[in-house]
Formats: sequence, C-alpha cells, structure tokens
Amino acid sequence: MLRDLLLGTATTSLCLILQSIALITALRFYAQRESQVRATFLRAEKVVIGLVIILIFGCLAQITIWALMFYALDEFDSFEPAFYHSAVNFATLGYGDVVMSDKHRLLGPLEAINGALMLGISTAALARAFTTVIRGQVNSDCRQDSPPSR
Repeated sequence: MLRDLLLGTATTSLCLILQSIALITALRFYAQRESQVRATFLRAEKVVIGLVIILIFGCLAQITIWALMFYALDEFDSFEPAFYHSAVNFATLGYGDVVMSDKHRLLGPLEAINGALMLGISTAALARAFTTVIRGQVNSDCRQDSPPSR
C-alpha cells in the first residue's frame, strides 16, 4: 500500500508538471489571439476551440502516463485496456467494467483525485476564456446598439 501511495503521488506530481505545461501553452495561445476574442463571435470561438484542444491533449498525456504505469505493473495484458481504464479513472467516471487487481487497486482512486484536480485547473482556464469572449461580445453588441455620441 505504501509503495502505491508513493508511486501514485510521484505520478500525480509528474502530471501536475504536464498540466502546468499544457496550461501555460494554452494561455499563451489565448493571449496571442486575445484581439480575435474581441472581434467576431466565430473568431472568438476558434480561439476557445484551440484552447480546448490544447487542454485535451494535456489530459490525454496524463492519462497515457497513468496507463503506462498500469501496464508496467502488469495490471493489463496490453496498453489498450490500460489506457481505457486510465481514462475512466482520470475522468472520475468509475464504470467498474475494467478493474485492477487488489494489489494495486489504490492507484485507481489516486488517479481519480489527480484527474479531478487537473480537470478543475483546465475548467478555470476555460472559464476565464469564456468570460472574456462573452464580455467582449456583449460589449460589442452594446456599442452597436447605443446611440452615437455628440
């Protein structure tokens, strides 16, 4: 059990580094295109979609790391079920259709905690982007509707 706690904590730390890289990349992508966010709605949506794609790849990288660990621990016969199991844990779905042995079962909840935290960080970045897009679009609509100043 102690070994799995240490292994899970180390993996979570590695995932935090990956999440930080993905988040910084996503925010730089966003900052470089922030003027587009204040333009038309479609341009703003393209920027937000780009942000989402970067964050999804960050999550997929973390899922892959957990899956590689599960596979290295001989929990699964091939990488595919390890990846599927990892994705279910990371997303905190908890289907239970593919389970690990009793020996390493603690790693599943540890990955779920990791996933919940990392998805929360991604959600915060997306909330900032959506707030800016919505504010920009509302302000744009208000400027168009206001009477000309004298």
